[in-house]
Amino acid sequence: MAVHISAATGAAATYNGRITTFVVISCVMAGMGGVIFGYDIGISGGVTSMESFLEKFFPDVYAKMSGDSTVSNYCKFNSQLLTAFTSSLYVAGLFATFIASWVTRRFGRRRTMQAGGFAFMAGAALGGAAADIYMVIFGRVLLGIGVGLANQSVPLYLSEMAPPQYRGAFNNGFQFSIGIGALIANIINYGTANIKGGWGWRVSLALAAVPALLLTLGAFFLPETPNSLIQQGGDVHNAKQLLQKIRGTTEVDQELEDLVAASNASRIVRRPLRTIVRRNYRPQLVMAIAIPFFQQVTGINAIAFYQPVLFRTIGLGQNASLISAVVGGVVGISSTLISMIVVDRLGRRRLFLIGGIQMLISQVIIAGILATQLGDHGGVSRGYAYIVLLLICVYVAGFGWSWGPLGWLVPSEIFPLEIRSAGQSITVAVSFIFTFIIAQTFLAMLCHMKSGIFFFFAGWLVIMTMFIHMLLPETRNIPMEQMGKVWREHPFWKRIVVDEGEGSKMDG
Repeated sequence: MAVHISAATGAAATYNGRITTFVVISCVMAGMGGVIFGYDIGISGGVTSMESFLEKFFPDVYAKMSGDSTVSNYCKFNSQLLTAFTSSLYVAGLFATFIASWVTRRFGRRRTMQAGGFAFMAGAALGGAAADIYMVIFGRVLLGIGVGLANQSVPLYLSEMAPPQYRGAFNNGFQFSIGIGALIANIINYGTANIKGGWGWRVSLALAAVPALLLTLGAFFLPETPNSLIQQGGDVHNAKQLLQKIRGTTEVDQELEDLVAASNASRIVRRPLRTIVRRNYRPQLVMAIAIPFFQQVTGINAIAFYQPVLFRTIGLGQNASLISAVVGGVVGISSTLISMIVVDRLGRRRLFLIGGIQMLISQVIIAGILATQLGDHGGVSRGYAYIVLLLICVYVAGFGWSWGPLGWLVPSEIFPLEIRSAGQSITVAVSFIFTFIIAQTFLAMLCHMKSGIFFFFAGWLVIMTMFIHMLLPETRNIPMEQMGKVWREHPFWKRIVVDEGEGSKMDG
């Protein structure tokens, strides 16, 4: 049972329910939206280290990597065209989020997932058949549209379907599925890199259609969430029957009452993106912007996109760099699994703080090793290369049980229904904006800042850890429709968030 404070009476009340097979199967199918995102992250990093792919589409990079001894180790992969290959997906994803909020609100979470799956399949087919760089990049634009729609709908779906007391574990499944997708991609890259004839990259890119197909077909059989059914004007009796099936109990009146009240409030809001800037929603708006921003400046996507490139930079060969990415993928999904198990016991704040400190320490040590051991030419010893690999695994583990899953979980659970789609849209848009910036600039930053780039990300880790400590309240076990009380009780935010009646006067 999840305890909450009744909005109507102020008295203690409970939600009934348990984890049902129906919910588990539904959330596993929805989790394919995370798999397609993770697969793309893993594939884009892997194929950009394959010599046959570079030779065909990025000959200048291939020439620098193959034998140009005048180019610094840190600059061999510095190509705006190469970074455009990676970052074009996130530009497209950003534009997709501008319509995804309306689509999710108007047509529901399930149909948005279907649309995302269709777009991703089209992008995978185009990438696998690409004859020139324009086809490759246009394929990634379609992939970006698919990822944008999936990232908007899947975290909301998971948070709304899960029982409140297990919401953290279920929502963290999105990051877990991202890790699964990235690991599968890294394993496939390792296998396809050795295909004779140099066409293995086509297999890597085209196989992205498989998880997208599973998401698209699976969404046909998924139920819509009760929250979305009621929000779209569906019959309350049907929503109640679905809620009973999801929760595995007939005693759902209290939760249904809160869903109906939240839906009635949401219908009054005609322009959610305008409403969300009101004073009473200020804490949620800050979190919707700050958390995805901080998630990107941990440096994780720089490492995820370019981990094989990084290991080639420090002297490991193509196969060694790809298998190192596989090791990192195993560590990532293992740590996210741990987060799924403990997040509803330890809470969000504690995991944020533990993971932030862990990533900070590993980033600083990596920077120190590269600063002292890797010059502009030559490489580091194999011993130091493996120490860097170990430290990256420590870093990935810290991200895997903190900023990785919690960066999706917290924004998806803190918004009231009337602005939930708008809030998630802002979260995804901010994430894509800064993912694009990091992806587009990382190789140039690596070239100019060299080992200092890891100190750069470490500095942000200090700031974001302090931000969580000071400004994020604990949200575990709080029903989504009653989340407003955590801001009214927080030492800082209670000075900004006011009672509903007073807030209406101030806003008027």
